[in-house]
Amino acid sequence: MSGHHSSSEIAVRVRRLEERLIDAGLTDDAQLDGIIGQILSGSPANGARVVARAWVDPAFRQRLLADANSALGELGLSMSTGPQTQRLTVVENTPTTHNVLVCTLCSCYPIGLLGPSPSWYKSEAYRARVVREPRAVLAEFGLTLPADTEIVVHDTSAESRHMVLPMRPAGTAGLAEAELAALVTREGLIGTAAV
Repeated sequence: MSGHHSSSEIAVRVRRLEERLIDAGLTDDAQLDGIIGQILSGSPANGARVVARAWVDPAFRQRLLADANSALGELGLSMSTGPQTQRLTVVENTPTTHNVLVCTLCSCYPIGLLGPSPSWYKSEAYRARVVREPRAVLAEFGLTLPADTEIVVHDTSAESRHMVLPMRPAGTAGLAEAELAALVTREGLIGTAAV
């Protein structure tokens, strides 16, 4: 244990918990390493790839909106974290509806598609206010929407995650899929910015 694990108090406590799970037959070191690897490999570039494909491939877009978990597999992506697969729902922004994500209980978030969650996403202020006054919160992020745009707030959970499919920017008809992916930001995937 001391050969390749940190000796900090928290690391020792985590390793004890890991050992208890392994001893109970619930997991093993390889599976734990795989889960950690998946978490650390998360990037907004993954979500951007999904969005760009949806923008250029209408059939993929329909599959993504109908069953995001299956559609992710087409791109070699997954919402699986070890033995548990989280349900992903992709919500589409339209000219009349804008979607924004929050986890009101903690900070549940699709790390594999959006990368590590930003500190503001985890803050109590964001979690409470975006539900009560989403238009004001989005304006603080610099996103002012027309008064007749409906704002839908999606609350994530431990079992279910969401990702926003932003509207494709005007004037991008000639761009290749990789160029489109470069336009997509983490904030656009959360819904606190337009793309």
